[in-house]
Amino acid sequence: MAFEQLSEREKQVLYNLITHYIQSADPVGSRVIANRFKMGLSSATIRNTLQDLEELGLVEQPHTSAGRVPTDLGYRVYVDFLLKPDRLSPKEKEIIRDAVLKEGRGVDAILGQTSRVLSEITRELGVTIAPRFDAGVLKRLELIPISDERIMVIVVVKSGLARSVIIEVQAAIPESSLRDIESVLNERLAGLTLGEIRNTIGERLSDIEDQGRLVKLLLDSDSKIWSDLDPDGIHVAGADQLLKQPEFSDLKKISELLRVLENGSLLGEFLQEAHDAGLVIIIGGESKYADIINCSLVASSYQVGKISGAIGIIGPTRMPYSKLVSVVQYTAKTITEVLSGIDKEKD
Repeated sequence: MAFEQLSEREKQVLYNLITHYIQSADPVGSRVIANRFKMGLSSATIRNTLQDLEELGLVEQPHTSAGRVPTDLGYRVYVDFLLKPDRLSPKEKEIIRDAVLKEGRGVDAILGQTSRVLSEITRELGVTIAPRFDAGVLKRLELIPISDERIMVIVVVKSGLARSVIIEVQAAIPESSLRDIESVLNERLAGLTLGEIRNTIGERLSDIEDQGRLVKLLLDSDSKIWSDLDPDGIHVAGADQLLKQPEFSDLKKISELLRVLENGSLLGEFLQEAHDAGLVIIIGGESKYADIINCSLVASSYQVGKISGAIGIIGPTRMPYSKLVSVVQYTAKTITEVLSGIDKEKD
């Protein structure tokens, strides 16, 4: 259906219906639209327009005697063509920025706090995902013994971000041997992206024989050291906020939602699209994940050099998109600035 084929009246009635439904969660009738929005049209005219919108698949009647509600297609037309993003107030921006800065500069702390503030501001589910290190260029790698059989591997990339992974070894490795291996690893791997390392590490380290058990762990291309998506890097906050929404009064929907929240990799994949597309809005049945078919996602990527991560808000399809788009975009911009060491507002 081409948006251009809609008349101005149909566009306005659809916009007003969705605006009211987002606020009320009740099916919207022609009389409500006529009385609230003062369009200068009679209830009968609006009723006929609603029938036309229903034939186009943009609205539907949940019950014969009820008013109408938007369909996923209706929301899509609204989001793509009718949405008017809200302008955040200076106070709202201050709340977001202060919250992001609250826990200091550790990436994990910043993202955890961000998921909480997203939920508090929007009353939806706030989700953040750690940066994708795949495109990050390795600056250095450090091997730190923390016990006889455990070694912390710290991966530092050129943007300044770092992550650590603890690996188990069968026996203690002398400090001098660790330094030797660390030196060889940095000599051969520094300057490569983590993606390149993951795909070629076997060839690059195949001739190293000393301390083979440790090198074998490092050679594992599936190791969390080199992986691009770490389920532990996902932060979720505000499940209690979602459960207050009328859409989740159904126990089946609650169980589906909880199943998704427990599955970190699924949530990560859900947000993955935002890495490459900037702002992403996925509405209801547009998602390929059946468990979250009743939810929408508003997400945006943040950038630190060549490395990107994503933040998002998940809620029922009846979510205030105009507000959430502004919140998500400003929060992503703030995280980019904070992680990049830019603490001053530019606007």
